[in-house]
Amino acid sequence: MKVFTNALIIFILILSLATIAAAAPAGEKSIKQLLAVTETHKIADSVLARMNAQMNNFVQTSLKGNNPTAKQQKAISKMKDRMVAVIREELSWEKLEPMYIRLYKETFTEEEVAGMLKFYKTPAGRAVIKKMPTLMQNIMQESQKIIVGATTPRIQKIQDDFEEEIKEAGN
Repeated sequence: MKVFTNALIIFILILSLATIAAAAPAGEKSIKQLLAVTETHKIADSVLARMNAQMNNFVQTSLKGNNPTAKQQKAISKMKDRMVAVIREELSWEKLEPMYIRLYKETFTEEEVAGMLKFYKTPAGRAVIKKMPTLMQNIMQESQKIIVGATTPRIQKIQDDFEEEIKEAGN
């Protein structure tokens, strides 16, 4: 019986070590390869482009249809340039990469990163890398249409009902 117990303990230890080895966190080298293959550094560029467009929309909304004077336009351009410079500095790949590496290490095992690397080097994986930004942009646009078209009137109705209930409760 003692031999069986010792064999069982050894088996459990070997199984535990194999599980620990299989679930090893991803290494920095493989994560950097994955980030390079998936062109993750381009995310910051796309964020900058979107923020620039949002700033332009904000400026146009703020102007309320009025055309800015030359001095105002100069001030607007200066403000936008300064904001973009701050955002570009804070979202630089040099600042973002350590965060990505840390989060990938916390999230994925070495085996998972290796599998992703293998996939992203295939034609299908390359297609995902190339087409995913467009897909995500289209999803956002469609989602906004749903939110504006379907939910806004319903949310407005809830808000109107609430205001009416508050009025009635105050009387």
